[in-house]
Amino acid sequence: MPEKKIKHLEMIEAIIERMAKNSFQLKGWSMTLIALVGAISSQGSDKRFILLAFIPILGFWALDSFYLQQERKYKQLYKNVAEKDEPQIDFNLDTSKATGTTEEMKRLCICSCFFSITELCFYPIIAAALIILVIVLKVF
Repeated sequence: MPEKKIKHLEMIEAIIERMAKNSFQLKGWSMTLIALVGAISSQGSDKRFILLAFIPILGFWALDSFYLQQERKYKQLYKNVAEKDEPQIDFNLDTSKATGTTEEMKRLCICSCFFSITELCFYPIIAAALIILVIVLKVF
């Protein structure tokens, strides 16, 4: 494989790796928040503060979906660059110029990312844990 193409693909791989790490960290922060809310609520503080935990959870979900979208865009760009010939390599990292099939491009939509399997298997479970805390602790 030509040298320029390898370097360009390595640049894209590094970006994809950073997006995946960011997504992982957000999930960790969400779990930490739930543990913190559970610990604080068990110590007899005002139980209504549990409801405030929903705001950052929704924010983490939206931000995680954004990182997933960026990761998917760079994966599509990687695929495009891998198909190029050496003279076409321009080290452009603009994901808006990524091309693909209609199905591939639909996956790049933020709504598709927000309701992806990885997001739906995690954030609604976190929200359910908060709801259970509210019910068990009889906030209202």
